[in-house]
Amino acid sequence: MSDSVAVVGAGPVGLAAALAAHSLGLEPVLLEAGARTARRPGSRAIFIHRATLDRLERIRPGLSAEISGQGLVWDTKRTLWAGRQVHLRTYPTTAATAPFSSLPQTVVEDVLRRACDEAGIRSVWGDPVADVDSGAAGVRLRTRSGGVYEAGHVIAADGSRSTVRERVGIALRGSTSETEFVVIDVADGPVRAPAERIFHYRHPGVAGRNVLLVPFRGGWRVDVQCRPGDDAARLVANAPRWLPRVLPQVPDPEITWSSVYRFQQRLADRFADASGRVLLAGEAAHLLPPFGARGMNSGISDAVAAATAVREGTVADYARARQEAAEGNIRAAGAALDHLLAVRPAQRGRQWAAAALSPLWPKAGHWLDAAPYGPRIRKLTY
Repeated sequence: MSDSVAVVGAGPVGLAAALAAHSLGLEPVLLEAGARTARRPGSRAIFIHRATLDRLERIRPGLSAEISGQGLVWDTKRTLWAGRQVHLRTYPTTAATAPFSSLPQTVVEDVLRRACDEAGIRSVWGDPVADVDSGAAGVRLRTRSGGVYEAGHVIAADGSRSTVRERVGIALRGSTSETEFVVIDVADGPVRAPAERIFHYRHPGVAGRNVLLVPFRGGWRVDVQCRPGDDAARLVANAPRWLPRVLPQVPDPEITWSSVYRFQQRLADRFADASGRVLLAGEAAHLLPPFGARGMNSGISDAVAAATAVREGTVADYARARQEAAEGNIRAAGAALDHLLAVRPAQRGRQWAAAALSPLWPKAGHWLDAAPYGPRIRKLTY
């Protein structure tokens, strides 16, 4: 039983954990609460960093090329202030050297799921874990239908409402922003518009709200920062009226999905239980805002590191290192949120000054372009 690993949750983090465990000679079983055929609405995480693609390639040769081949790489990023351009950068990319791939999370999940099937990884769908008994000898999982699974270790990748985390007594603590954000997926138009990432400060077409436009394979992500007192649901309902002003690249925009979210900055008290048999990964361990694309990327890093820790017997090191990485992501996300909200007059003054100086001082425009995503974490541990 020491080489057996139960992975709970079959999102991208759980699927990556199962593949990583298999690549290390462990015996994973994948347990998912939802049905295999369940509908997965929305594009959700749409940005996979090169470091994440490289990690996936190491655990399953060919994965990086398959995911990249289905994704989109944009080579231009642009930032505007009240409709005036303050920053533009275009850089050459090729499929082999692209720093990322942009595609719906559902596509990534499909690729990883097929890889698990091809590897012969056992999976159980539609039977939620109901109880966890963890001790020095291993872990016993009981499902709602009465199934029992015994394993040397468990990698919990069952999301923000993780049953596994709750059953082993680990709390998830942190904060939620009061400001709401509206996110809308728009299908590509009949002719693909130039693929550019565009950030608008004070977009004149939506009453001066901040707007982020990100292209991905098959569509566009439109992310609008609400103002205090906004009715986010009404903003979504009125989207057909303001979308053409925000996304003129797509005539007659077709909305395929929409949602309202708040920035979440939450962290598990610890990333492994007292016995060292249950390891938390992804949103079971941390909740991060989507700006900067830290969520799924850091979760896949967790997954690969968790499987490695099980194989090498370094669970305590895993828990410490991945908690530190998550803390770094939370600090970076907090800096991004602070910049976006700009609640202090001094912050707003710096932004106005940077916008005014950008035609003469390119560094000012670069700062306006980079600040909404938070400081970069130099070591690509996410």
